[in-house]
Amino acid sequence: MTGDDAAPGRRAARGGRRGQGRPAGRTRPVRDEPRNTAYDLLRAVDERDAYANLLMPTLLRERGLGGRDAALATELAYGTLRGLGTYDEIIAVCSDRPPERIDPPLLDAIRLGVHQLLKTRVPPHAAVSATVDLARLRVGVGASKFANAVLRKVATRDYDRWLAIVAPDPAQDPIGHLAVTHSHPRWITSALRDAVGGDPEETAALLAADNERPGVTLIAWPGRSTVGELVEAGAVPARYSPYAAYLPEGDPGAVPAVAEGRAAVQDEASQLVALALTRVPLEGGDRLWLDMCAGPGGKAGLLDALAVQEDRHLLASDQRFHRARLVWRATRAAGVITADGATPAWRADAFDRVLVDAPCTGLGALRRRPEARWRRDAASVPELGDLQRRLLGSALSSARPGGVVAYVTCSPHLAETRAVVEDVVRRRGGAEVLDARAYLDEVDGLGEGPYAQFWPHRHGTDAMFLALLRRTP
Repeated sequence: MTGDDAAPGRRAARGGRRGQGRPAGRTRPVRDEPRNTAYDLLRAVDERDAYANLLMPTLLRERGLGGRDAALATELAYGTLRGLGTYDEIIAVCSDRPPERIDPPLLDAIRLGVHQLLKTRVPPHAAVSATVDLARLRVGVGASKFANAVLRKVATRDYDRWLAIVAPDPAQDPIGHLAVTHSHPRWITSALRDAVGGDPEETAALLAADNERPGVTLIAWPGRSTVGELVEAGAVPARYSPYAAYLPEGDPGAVPAVAEGRAAVQDEASQLVALALTRVPLEGGDRLWLDMCAGPGGKAGLLDALAVQEDRHLLASDQRFHRARLVWRATRAAGVITADGATPAWRADAFDRVLVDAPCTGLGALRRRPEARWRRDAASVPELGDLQRRLLGSALSSARPGGVVAYVTCSPHLAETRAVVEDVVRRRGGAEVLDARAYLDEVDGLGEGPYAQFWPHRHGTDAMFLALLRRTP
């Protein structure tokens, strides 16, 4: 990822007073395990497209980090990934070469140092010294000298003063200003602005929410656990979902119901879109449910638990075997298969309720997956749109006349949400779009309808989109 890809801004060399570097008399670098762990996560994201939220717990466990050390490693890694676009703009001003021409292992070390200098309470001399040690140990002596020179320049200003230098003038380039200020690629900034109706203040609030650390939301699988049990373990009842609770602190795996597979971690919006599907009244029977893109199994787990309570049967499918295995672990009574939902292995007109949680850009989960904003580009949207249309068309064919389909994406991008639904309904026919908000009475601020759109800055959830459609004869 280059500075130009991340977010365009002004780059002009600036001077300033010298910062503090390595303490006098120290000749050998000190290995700092929290910073090395954060660095290794950044390298894994860059080199092999690792998912930060999946890899970090493993790294912490393998290295025996807990308490403050684990919190520091997590903050450094996640904070650097969130701020990467802005930090690269600042590095470009403080370096004699653009970020894209800096060796990636060295660039990641410098980014960690910039985050410590500008966004943490780490004293400047400690941030510079620790980063120089890291660069010397992991990259080389020459690299550490370069890192020291760059970070000394960064240390001459605070974050707001750097933004005044590197962010474009909002009057001349409002998208560029928001992109640099909130560390989002320009194309994502533009798409999110369109999704909230063009309001610049709400766009800024949404982008800012993407950079906040999300809380942990638990789900008590109906019939297996209760919110009361989660509360006894230290959680507090959630705002919206009747099955959710927020865990203010601690390891979710230490909650007995989670450790025993009777509860799990799941965003509240993910719970509610699945619940909405089950609340639509049906005529002519309600026996078979289908989750056709079920991996990794969060929504399937809730649908399966509800199906058991209501004497229904759920078929859960995913195209990839390893994801289908995760679905199998999350469910108890569902039938789980490996199949392509776009070319289904089941007969048409068979199901009363169908959930299609379509593959998407994931722009709605940037709080939890900060690296995702740098992994996608605008070209992926039309590519995914074709698949989304085929999956929704297949879902409608899989539902019986009178049955209901929920189309869900963890993205608010208009090309992945409204455009897909309206295009499929127009071209295919045979579907009535229902007002999804009517089945989510506990939540306000979901938009003008007939769709429901959750937002991190409004609801504290992922930006989950829901459309409900009834199959017509």
